[in-house]
Amino acid sequence: MRGPPCSDDTPMIAAHADWSVDPRKRWVSIARRRRKARGGGVEWRAEAPRPVGDPAALTAGLLAEGVPLAFGLDLPLGLPRGFAATRPEVDFPAFLRGLVARPDFFLVSPTLETVSPERPFYPARGIKGMTRLAHATALGLADAAALSRLCDRATAERPAGAPVFWTLGANQTGKGAIGAWRDWLAPALAKGAPLALWPFQGGLHALLAPGRAVLAEVYPAEAMRHLGVTLPGSKRLPHARRAAAGALGAAMARLAVRPSAALAQAMEDGFGLDAAGEDRFDSQLGLLCLVAVLDGLRPDFIPDDPWVRGWEGWVLGQTALPAGWPTEAMLAAL
Repeated sequence: MRGPPCSDDTPMIAAHADWSVDPRKRWVSIARRRRKARGGGVEWRAEAPRPVGDPAALTAGLLAEGVPLAFGLDLPLGLPRGFAATRPEVDFPAFLRGLVARPDFFLVSPTLETVSPERPFYPARGIKGMTRLAHATALGLADAAALSRLCDRATAERPAGAPVFWTLGANQTGKGAIGAWRDWLAPALAKGAPLALWPFQGGLHALLAPGRAVLAEVYPAEAMRHLGVTLPGSKRLPHARRAAAGALGAAMARLAVRPSAALAQAMEDGFGLDAAGEDRFDSQLGLLCLVAVLDGLRPDFIPDDPWVRGWEGWVLGQTALPAGWPTEAMLAAL
């Protein structure tokens, strides 16, 4: 379903955090939607990326501005359906809230002998001969594919993402999930913090309200394709990020996003020469994806699948489904 028309002038804040197990590599980009001083209409004023710091404090500070907050996160929000089928909770938010009483859930298993549904993250280090099939079997899942959510699977537009519980390699997401779920989201939800999780609790626009942060999973690699940004090499290379400045600026112009002077300079500089440059770049990609959905330029699409809506979650702005999955009911939600 599509969001409100682009002329909607409701003030709001959009933020996107590129997440990492290392707090030094967690960066957030923030933009505020305001009415234009002249000529009518609205625009977004975007800031240069900054460190996330304490995510609870960051969220509270943004909510204190008294306008709706949409907060994108580059980390998994959801569980694969085969794993979820064994759980007694009603949905993923309830499961996440209950993790405060289960600290062992977050212990990463060094060997398959300690892997179980109560301790699913694996492996703590590389071991000769280990496979995702063996990991899936230890969790009671049918095959290696069952480790992945629907939104993790490859589509015609991008390669597959990493399974939620896998913690090894440059593209793994398990360690980021551990850090965010254990140290922020589970305790916050258990205490009744004003957080809503998309898509489990409804559509993005329906959830937005002053005093509430709506959290959504955003995948920068997906966002880059939506925005028409391409790189002449790895995003880890400063010169590749610098080469993308023009395309990134063009995308911002299409979305009525006005960069601060500091952000404009950061774009020209490729977001810095240090190792966190790619994280700052990703935080900006995620922010623009979020803005596009908020302004109705991309649909707030959620597959019409009860497992997706209750347990697996979805990637904001993604409309492509894995090969073999499209159905009339799913596509009707577009």
